[in-house]
Amino acid sequence: MEPKKVIDSIEGKMGFTPEIMNMMGEMNPELFAHYKKCDDGIQEDGALSAKVKVLMSLAVMASQRCEACCESQMRSALNHGATKEEIMETMNVVFITSGAPGVAVCRRALNLMEGKEESHGHGCMGERRRQ
Repeated sequence: MEPKKVIDSIEGKMGFTPEIMNMMGEMNPELFAHYKKCDDGIQEDGALSAKVKVLMSLAVMASQRCEACCESQMRSALNHGATKEEIMETMNVVFITSGAPGVAVCRRALNLMEGKEESHGHGCMGERRRQ
């Protein structure tokens, strides 16, 4: 699948286009065939709902201490219908498994959930969010 179609597919599922996807599409179009397989597994319902898988991704990104990735996963979780309660339970899992530093890296992501902070369009973050 050509990079533009993959990017459009990602935007349709996440509600925004992660900036890194545009960069990778320009730099290495062949990578998108591999990325598409992974994207289909996470962003679509299977034995687990896409929302649950995105919340799991949020927890993993927090444990990896990737702030921009946490913001991206938070936006995706919200786009997939995650509630504040589900997100806070995810933060509890992050705290139990990764401690306070894992939760701290989600500070900006949690502000996005509360509508207090906008994306700056860097790293994994998208440039816009669909309403």
